Amino acid sequence: MTRLFSALIALVLITSQLSAQNDPKAQEILKGVSAKYKSYKTLTASFKLGILDQKTKKTSAQNGSVTIRGNAFNLFMSDQTVMCDGKTTWTYLKESNEVQVSENKPSADAITPTNIFTMYEKGFKSKFLSDKSAGGKAVQLIELTPDDAKKNYFKIQLTIDKKDKYVSEAKVFDKSGNVYTYSIVKFTPNAKVTEDMFTFNKAKYPGVEVVDLR
Repeated sequence: MTRLFSALIALVLITSQLSAQNDPKAQEILKGVSAKYKSYKTLTASFKLGILDQKTKKTSAQNGSVTIRGNAFNLFMSDQTVMCDGKTTWTYLKESNEVQVSENKPSADAITPTNIFTMYEKGFKSKFLSDKSAGGKAVQLIELTPDDAKKNYFKIQLTIDKKDKYVSEAKVFDKSGNVYTYSIVKFTPNAKVTEDMFTFNKAKYPGVEVVDLR
């Protein structure tokens, strides 16, 4: 679950602690992006996750997508799918054909779709790094560092589209030596969604084992 929710950082994580310790320019940029995301009723995005093991120099990659509407979301990756209607969360594990059912009660410091737009209020320091061009577009680089030294990552680098004000890429530097790079492939605000996207339909998964953790 932690890795799956970390993927959302690339999509909509606008995190900076609003304090004097923050870089004013970084704070201004992040507040602008946050306001833009909050204006959307729904959003869908497809992304690519690249993982670099800095110790072995080995790399791997996989694709994923997310759909969010209020407290409900559907997060898909190659090995699992997480669906939530705001009250119940279903985590489907493809390899074992198993779905784990739990109450949607994330911990106070968890990164989830339900608190993604308010994470900037505490927990991080922000720093503006530079303006640059990437893929023919003007982007801005911002570095985030968590106040809590116990986090399993020590910094996040965000690449923000300067014109459209969205996070186009995020790099999460893990203390284990891995670097997770989340790159937005396609972003669609106010996309049309249906109720069945946020609940698990057992009939669509023949032979699935249901593990109720509630």
